[in-house]
Amino acid sequence: MKSLDTLLKECETLAFDLNFTRAKKWKADDKDRILVGYLPIYVPREIIHAANGLPVGIMGSGDRKQIIKGDAYYQSYICHLPRGIIEMALDKNLDNFDGFMFPAICDCVRNLSGMFKLSKKGSFQRYFDYPQNFDALIGGTFYVQEMEKIMEDMYHVNKVKVTIEGLNHAIKLYNKNRELIEKIYDIRQKFPWRLSAVETYHILRAGITIPVEEHTVILEQVVEHISKERGEPMDNIRIVVSGSFCEQPPIGLIKSIEMAGCYIVDDDFMLGSRLILGNIKDNSSKPLEALADAYINQSTFSSCFYDVGNPKGKRLVTLAKERNADGIIFSAASFCDPALLDRPEMQKECDAAGIPHINFQYHENTGQFKVIKEQAGTFSDSIKLWA
Repeated sequence: MKSLDTLLKECETLAFDLNFTRAKKWKADDKDRILVGYLPIYVPREIIHAANGLPVGIMGSGDRKQIIKGDAYYQSYICHLPRGIIEMALDKNLDNFDGFMFPAICDCVRNLSGMFKLSKKGSFQRYFDYPQNFDALIGGTFYVQEMEKIMEDMYHVNKVKVTIEGLNHAIKLYNKNRELIEKIYDIRQKFPWRLSAVETYHILRAGITIPVEEHTVILEQVVEHISKERGEPMDNIRIVVSGSFCEQPPIGLIKSIEMAGCYIVDDDFMLGSRLILGNIKDNSSKPLEALADAYINQSTFSSCFYDVGNPKGKRLVTLAKERNADGIIFSAASFCDPALLDRPEMQKECDAAGIPHINFQYHENTGQFKVIKEQAGTFSDSIKLWA
């Protein structure tokens, strides 16, 4: 078993390799393999795996690439994510990908799918529309049809037909992966000093660039390491971070929150790795329907998810209570319309539940976090003094 420090260093390297070296090497080892890039968040990665594909999360360029050419494709008053991805495409970071999936996050991502289509990036460019109707007969049927379109796209590339057995096997693999991720979060809830939020982020982000089987091995070793005592507890408050489900927060922002005296005990970073709560049925004769049922009934919440019967504000309050959090930090990307639109209603629910909260905005290549650290520190101190 590798040491935890070695695992963390490997994960950090994988997480921010904008050339996706490991993924491209995986594809090169077998001519029938395909790479399918996807944006956050609700993407059924199991169907890609079952088609002999590797789903690769494309989360933008962060602070690793200066946006120059990408700014010519979008106006300045949108979030940073699509401009960063355009920059990556123009710099050939996304060459050798066979296709791309653009889930229905917002209008900016919809437009990005059109740009990829016009520029013929990959063999297919699929705008993946997930349902907002949570009736199984309506929304579930629609979701199955959307997945069938993706399967057809992939079949045209490598002629691999998705089978019931192959899809059930993929579901089982991702179930195991999700179980281990949640185990890490459960351990961190009780002992947040054993693995920092930055380290956790690196581990999760690395997992979207390599085969799920390899990531599961990493997770198993991490769980074993942090099941033992590591680090020293500090007089920090416990907080949940909400609003960073799509454009990913800069590592500097996460570090600033932690250095300000906050343990991040839950978050919506890398939501694509945690979009389903619990396991998906892995022995179904109709596995596409099992995936659709999981989306309808087991999805976690985000600002792209509009389940009127299950309000997001109440779910956030419940999550904060389950994690024994002292407060909530709303941290959204600048110009992220879905997150910023949701924030007032979610704050009302926090106020009603007596949960302290504060909010920040960021963009993924932000380099200066002094003000955020000071504000988070003041928030932490106020809770310690008066909560």
